[in-house]
Amino acid sequence: MKNWQIKLSLFINYFVFAILLNSVGTVILQVQRQYGVSQSAASILEGFKDLSIAFFSFLLGAYLVRIGYKRAMLLALAAVTAICLAMPLSGGSFWMTKLLFAVTGFSFALIKMSVYATIGLVTTDSKEHAGLMNFIESFFMVGILTGYFIFAAFVSNDETVQNAQWLNVYYVLAVLSGLAFVLLWSAPLDESAITPVENRPLIEDFTAMFRLAARPLVLTFVFSAFLYVLIEQSIMSWLPTFNNQILKLPAALSIQMASILAGSTALGRFLAGFVMQRFNWLTVLSVCLVSAAGLVLLAIPLAQNVLSTNVQTWADAPLAAWIFPLIGLLLAPIYPAINSLILSKLPIQEHATMAGLSVVFSALGGTTGSIITGKLFEKFGGQVAFYGSLAPIFGLIICLFFFNRFSQK
Repeated sequence: MKNWQIKLSLFINYFVFAILLNSVGTVILQVQRQYGVSQSAASILEGFKDLSIAFFSFLLGAYLVRIGYKRAMLLALAAVTAICLAMPLSGGSFWMTKLLFAVTGFSFALIKMSVYATIGLVTTDSKEHAGLMNFIESFFMVGILTGYFIFAAFVSNDETVQNAQWLNVYYVLAVLSGLAFVLLWSAPLDESAITPVENRPLIEDFTAMFRLAARPLVLTFVFSAFLYVLIEQSIMSWLPTFNNQILKLPAALSIQMASILAGSTALGRFLAGFVMQRFNWLTVLSVCLVSAAGLVLLAIPLAQNVLSTNVQTWADAPLAAWIFPLIGLLLAPIYPAINSLILSKLPIQEHATMAGLSVVFSALGGTTGSIITGKLFEKFGGQVAFYGSLAPIFGLIICLFFFNRFSQK
C-alpha cells in the first residue's frame, strides 16, 4: 500500500494523543478526590488543554508549512514524552496537572494541524480523503477507549487516603509516545508539494489565515466545529464525574463505563465511512443530531433518584450508565465529515492554514463546553448540566444548513 508507513504513523500519533487529551475527564475526577479541588476549579483543566491548543494553532497554523509537517509532529511527540515522565517524578500536584495539559495542548496543536494537512499529501481524491479522515478519527476514539481502561487500572477506589499510584500511568504513556516518535522518524514523507513561497514575509502567511476565515463557507464551518466540540467535550469530560457522583458508581468503574462513549463514537465513525458514501451528508448529520437530542431526553430522567447501592461490576450499574454514552454513536459522523468537506474544497496549499483554524475553534468549543458544564454541574447537578447539551445540538443543525448552502456555491 502506497505511503503505508506515514499513514500508520498518523494513526499511532492520534492514538497516543487521544489517550492524553481525553484523560481530562478522569483527571478532573482524580483532582477532586486527591487534591480536594472543587468542581468549578477542576473544570479549568479543560481550559489549560484547549486554550493552549487554540493559542498555538492560531500562532503556528500559518507557519506550519515553513516548519514542516514531519518536523512539527516529532517536536510534539518529544514534548509529551518529557512531560509524561515529569508528572510522576514530580510527585503530582494540581499545578503540575495544569502544566501537563498545557504542554499536551501545545503538542496536539502541532499534531492535529500536521495530520490533517498530511492527509492531503497521501491521498489522491476526495473519497479517499474522506475515508482516511474517518478512519483516523475513529482510531482516535479507539485511543480514548483504551485510555479509560489504562487509567482505571491505576486508580484506587479508596476514598480515605491520598493515593499517588495513579500517576504511574504516565510512565506507560511516555513509553507509547516515545515509540510513536521512533516510528515517525523512520517513516518517509514527501512534502515537496507544500514548499513555502520563497522570500514571502512571514506576516503574509499570518494574514492569509484571516483572509481564509473571512470566507462565508469557512466561517460557517468554524462555527459548526465550535458547537460540535462544545457538545462532545462537555459530555466526555464530565461523564466519569456524572457516573461517580450522580449514578453512585465507584471511581474506577466510573472511568471504565465512560469508555462506552468512546467505543460508541469509534463505531459510529467507522460505520460513517460507509454510510456517507451512499447518502447525502446533510441528511445523515441532521438525523444524527435530532436522534442525539432524543437520547438526551430519554436517558437523563433515568439518572434521577438513583439509590446508593453496592455497585461493584458493570452488571450492577443503573440503566442510565449504559444508555446515555450511546450518544457517541449519533454524534460520531459529524466532526470528520465537516472537516473532510472543507479541506476537499480548498487547494492543498491552504490545508495547513485551514487545519489551524479548525483546531483553534475546536479547542475554544471544548474548553467552553467543559467550563459551562462544570459550573452547571456544581450549581444545579449533573442532570441539568447534561440537559444543557440540547441548545448547542439544535444550534449545530442550523449551522450545518448554512454550511451546506455555501458549500454548494
